[in-house]
Amino acid sequence: MWEKLYSKNGLTAKNIAKELLDVEIGNKIPRVTDYSVKLSIGRGTVQIALGLLEELKAIRLEARGHLGTYLVDKDIELLQEIAGIAPLIGSMPLPYSRKYEGLATGMVEAFELSGKRINLSYMRGGLNRIESIRTKRSDFSIVSKMTAVNSLSNYPNLKIMKEFGINSYVSAHKIFLADQHENSIRNGMRVGVDMDSPDQKELTFNEFKGLDVEYVHINYMQLLDMLDSKQLDAAIWSIDDKRITKSFKAIDFQLPEAKKIAEETSEAVIIIDGDREQEIAEKWGTVEIKSILEIQKQVESGDKIPRY
Repeated sequence: MWEKLYSKNGLTAKNIAKELLDVEIGNKIPRVTDYSVKLSIGRGTVQIALGLLEELKAIRLEARGHLGTYLVDKDIELLQEIAGIAPLIGSMPLPYSRKYEGLATGMVEAFELSGKRINLSYMRGGLNRIESIRTKRSDFSIVSKMTAVNSLSNYPNLKIMKEFGINSYVSAHKIFLADQHENSIRNGMRVGVDMDSPDQKELTFNEFKGLDVEYVHINYMQLLDMLDSKQLDAAIWSIDDKRITKSFKAIDFQLPEAKKIAEETSEAVIIIDGDREQEIAEKWGTVEIKSILEIQKQVESGDKIPRY
């Protein structure tokens, strides 16, 4: 059956499959004449193509006389496969916090509500996620606005496609201290820094600027254990990670530049390869950032169970 898609009628079926992705179940589909004019093909070819889509179980149609033909059911994934439209693949941070779980859940459910599918991968470090776009392993990546802006200066072909607003990426960053009796940072500290995380790295270097400290290169997933074992005296991290906020004292940034960076790192953005903007925008379709954020808040508040 699938070999029929490589015929003239099959190519028409591919085009019509793409058109039908935008037709809601229960609605009337365009007339055969409409497809004939739009695709510059004969009416008979359109009718054969629609029949082929029904044979493949991609759609179910119902003719209602003078009222027209209605789309009774459709298999969205099958239509996308026939149309040659693969789901978007996105990379985002490891979901270690409710905020990230909410963002992932919002992405998945908002796409589903629009009749689309999305595949997400979870990857440590903003630089790694940027690289996944450059190597075409991801169609888009979710990073902080600061990481995105800095990446644009290094890779001008990249582009910010969507912005989620302040506090959509993290609620806030703070400095966590291993010793509960300390109230400030000081000379001689061992400070954890993840060089693959531009946000954590920039915040760390700017807040500890001018102090005589030892920077210990770590994977940020090691922060909690290394603070607990006193291998680190201090580390900067997100307050959304409840494991670390329950265990260690948190203090605020003191230096103006660190405070400024902290604000820029709180916003999530979608970054893409600018050369693929039209393709990705078509696949993104009508999915609204507002819907994603509403679902994120429901997960954060505990009103919705994470699903991603």
